[in-house]
Amino acid sequence: MKRYLLLTALLLLLGLTASAQKKYSVYGVGFYNQENLFDTCHDEGKNDYEYLPTGTNRWSELKYTHKLRNMARVLSEMGTDVLPDVGCAVIGLSEVENARVLDDLTAQEPLKARGIKYVHIEGPDRRGVDCAMLYNPALFTVDSVTLFPYVQELEKDSTHLTRGFLTVRGRMAGESIVIIVCHWPSRFSGSFYRESAARQVKVIKDNLLAEDPTRKIFVMGDLNDDPMNKSMTDYLLCKSEIKDTRDGDMYNPWYNVLKKGNGTLMYNGAWNLFDQIIMTPSAIDREGNRDFSTLKYWKCQIFSRDYLFQSEGKYKGSPKRTHAGGVWLDGYSDHLPTIIYLVKEQN
Repeated sequence: MKRYLLLTALLLLLGLTASAQKKYSVYGVGFYNQENLFDTCHDEGKNDYEYLPTGTNRWSELKYTHKLRNMARVLSEMGTDVLPDVGCAVIGLSEVENARVLDDLTAQEPLKARGIKYVHIEGPDRRGVDCAMLYNPALFTVDSVTLFPYVQELEKDSTHLTRGFLTVRGRMAGESIVIIVCHWPSRFSGSFYRESAARQVKVIKDNLLAEDPTRKIFVMGDLNDDPMNKSMTDYLLCKSEIKDTRDGDMYNPWYNVLKKGNGTLMYNGAWNLFDQIIMTPSAIDREGNRDFSTLKYWKCQIFSRDYLFQSEGKYKGSPKRTHAGGVWLDGYSDHLPTIIYLVKEQN
């Protein structure tokens, strides 16, 4: 397998001396909310009517084709600021309707050219939006895929039949990796339901670590909460600083990103950062000893291009979405993508 290196610049960024003559492999791991990636056909039992040719969005073959093209462009460019030839090894997705749209998405030339594959399990969401994961088989090997259901913690509560937790076990850089892709209940549902999701994800994470403590586990998704909300800090035990992250905690690099005023979606002129990728302590350099003999977190990035933003009007500066005010904008998503970069010293 071809190795992709960062040379002297990476050595300096990692605080290492160029004289060490060490070489590193770098891997991008991303997430992107697809904002209603629907095909034009009705799925039985799903409330997808607004995304039909006769629906409120007049979702035509032309609009669907443009949506696929637009999303493939972003997905293929994610990670290329650091890895221009390959982009991300793994990208979690939310708001995809079914396997058909994933077939059509991965058939788009920028993704097809890299041989991008996907994993997906149909979920129970009433609108039909699911989580999925794209991966480059040259960089990531899938071992198993499980969709853990979102369990209602309130007795007889059937009002929040929603997305489960897509859990992908695999290998990257010769190491055991688990990706948990999430789309937690919306802000309209109340914080209890997102805190419930966090409790359930923690159980999944803890059980996976009990099986293999060396696993590196990454929880990602549209969590519909910011890094400082209770779901993240109190229930997933996320820490904002590497030095404060202990066994049983998770590290969340996005806390300080939002604190500086940067986010992934805009509401009433202010940024939120719902699109997070967090990790278990095994994926960070807790001791600060510059030991990259195994995969370790390097840095995070909100992926940004000028074409992803509204350039005029009332929503100037916010992400350019597919529709706004009933008007088709031929845009991308109301969310921006996020990426983390992992580094491993080559043997």
